[in-house]
Amino acid sequence: MSLLHYLKKQLQSLSTKHHQDSSMQSLSHDLTANFKHIQSLFSYAPDFTYKSFMSKSGSHCMLLFLDNLVDQEKLNNQILKPLQYDINQVNKNAIPFDRIEEKNKISDLENALLTGNSVLLEEGQTNALIFSTQNFPLRSISEPKTESTLKGSQQGFIESIGKNIALIRRYLPNRQLMIKSYSVGKRAPTQVALIFLHDVANPEIIAEVEDRIQQIQVDSIINTGELIEYIEDHPSSVFPQILQTERPDAVASHLLQGRFAILVDHSPYSLVAPMTFFNFFSVIDDYSNRWMTTTFFRFLRYWGFFIATSLPAFYIATLTFSYEILPVDLLFSIGESRIQVPFHPLIEALIMEVSSVTINIASARLTAPVGQTVGIVGGVILGQAAVQAGIVSNIMVIVIAITTLSTFIIPNTDVSSSVQIIRFPMMIIASLFGFTGISIGYMIIAALIINMESFGVSFGNPVSPIHLHEWKDLMVRFPNWKIHERPVSADTVQAQRDGNSRQSGDQ
Repeated sequence: MSLLHYLKKQLQSLSTKHHQDSSMQSLSHDLTANFKHIQSLFSYAPDFTYKSFMSKSGSHCMLLFLDNLVDQEKLNNQILKPLQYDINQVNKNAIPFDRIEEKNKISDLENALLTGNSVLLEEGQTNALIFSTQNFPLRSISEPKTESTLKGSQQGFIESIGKNIALIRRYLPNRQLMIKSYSVGKRAPTQVALIFLHDVANPEIIAEVEDRIQQIQVDSIINTGELIEYIEDHPSSVFPQILQTERPDAVASHLLQGRFAILVDHSPYSLVAPMTFFNFFSVIDDYSNRWMTTTFFRFLRYWGFFIATSLPAFYIATLTFSYEILPVDLLFSIGESRIQVPFHPLIEALIMEVSSVTINIASARLTAPVGQTVGIVGGVILGQAAVQAGIVSNIMVIVIAITTLSTFIIPNTDVSSSVQIIRFPMMIIASLFGFTGISIGYMIIAALIINMESFGVSFGNPVSPIHLHEWKDLMVRFPNWKIHERPVSADTVQAQRDGNSRQSGDQ
């Protein structure tokens, strides 16, 4: 049996090698041989289609395409009809078509067919014409699903990289907007676009991200999440270092600040970097609201981060080591609610926290009406039943509810996920060392943030190192006309913004 397995493996290897060698060959003058060669590469593709026809001048031609990927109307009206009328139009300068390429390598023609193009072969010619006839199924541009807004743009990215680039160009119609395209993946190449403002972005950072993209060796990149793991500085860190957003207005804002964006074909998200820890607490809607309102919201977000990471830990530390700090009435109330609970506060907190996260994940995976029902009914019924059964106390249910709500205040979903992970070690260390353990936990978090980098930029900017002028847009957001410099964290070439002076009115 092992010998048969070995022989089968060798035959598969020889077949793969033969396929790779044949795809590297060039076209010959024999149309039939060229067609059979390409047809053999798509022997397992039922949608491989060809149309053989004679032009008016008598030349034999064949048009090859994958039926489910092309625009049939464009194929018939803009290619077949002109070619059948006069063979003198079989050249890329005369056919009334928007995009035509000329190739002679079998591998190039194979890739063209797989990406929705049509290939024209002609008897006696060693070059083939490639027509851009893609007709992939696409959804229309709609409101962002994970970044809803009241005052901002209602447009979100879709799964087409070309459409997404067009959305960004609408916000930045400037010749300095540079777009560099790369093909990532050996088996199924994926188009990746690097976007930046040439006269603003730091060329050293751009060169670094280009190098990281070009060094990726993988079968294919399916989405932006996979690409992040190949290019971020600290892939093992709990904190994200690259922003994922589905809003073109947010990308345009970051580009103006000197950062770069990356688009991946088939993904409705854009990547933005370099980012700092504090950038994840700001959103594009902050600049649609009045600066005082935005400042209040930002304080709530930072407070929410603090509560979401430490409130269960404070509960455990207080009941385990420092219950004497509580008012007597509150202490009696907590003692009365816990009198039937047989578990240590840590176990009680872990039970409720795991249940809460489970409900959140389940409701997120279901359709909107069902998910909301599961989230509300599941949380209420589960909490009430757990209290009545004496598994947890009333106070613990309140603590977990406040913690969960505080997690949702954080505007970035990646940071929210990080907070959910951080909560568990914080609860464990609080059960062992009390408030001293919580302090140690926050010192470890601060040390991690300070020692991290995002494409050469300190992740702790502008707090560590300190850049006071950038604090105008940190927790407190100053009016836009008070902010004259671009963020130091973006490490830009042009530090000064244009047109930020306020000429009249009260300042």
